[in-house]
Amino acid sequence: MTITITAFERSPDRGKGLARDMRVRWALEEVGLPYEVRLLSFKAMKQPPHLSLQPFGQIPTYEEGDLALFESGAIVLHIAERHAGLLPDEANARARAIAWMFAALNTIEPPVFDRNLVQILERNEPWYEHRLRALDETIRRRLGGLSNHLGDADWLDGAFSAGDLLMVTVLRRLHGSGILEEYPNLAAYVARGEARPAYKRAFEAQLAVFTTASSG
Repeated sequence: MTITITAFERSPDRGKGLARDMRVRWALEEVGLPYEVRLLSFKAMKQPPHLSLQPFGQIPTYEEGDLALFESGAIVLHIAERHAGLLPDEANARARAIAWMFAALNTIEPPVFDRNLVQILERNEPWYEHRLRALDETIRRRLGGLSNHLGDADWLDGAFSAGDLLMVTVLRRLHGSGILEEYPNLAAYVARGEARPAYKRAFEAQLAVFTTASSG
């Protein structure tokens, strides 16, 4: 059955590979599954056909046969559980990899994403500098714990897993902030993720959408 995912017709990340369909594209590329992409305008995302798949009017969604999923983490977990390459076979290692998926989305991503939003939406507000400093302090505390755990290892728990895939996509949002570079092992970790052939294919596919939209 053909897999279809949804993505921005005109991504606000301007081709940087930060939109959350990137995670799903990368996971599909890692396990070698072909897929199609349905591009949506911001208007279409709020219309009934898409809301029937994604109640909050966001992307990505995932459709395969009679299965429809939303939330990028849930989609990546679904892919990883059904296809070899993103979760270990050994039960305890598998559980740890899933724990790192949750850590990426629940512990690391919230302050990182909030930082991005504050820079876009609150730059001219009187509380901007205070809010940014508070978020940066939270991010540094959490990256400190992550850096200590990673140490000199290539990946978070042995071989590359869906936990690393999600963590790298979250940490990439810190490019340009200077914060990631304060933790050289994490900067190198992100670079390893970006060097994976599957990542490159996913990035190029997402970039092609932006390039086409910009030239149209």
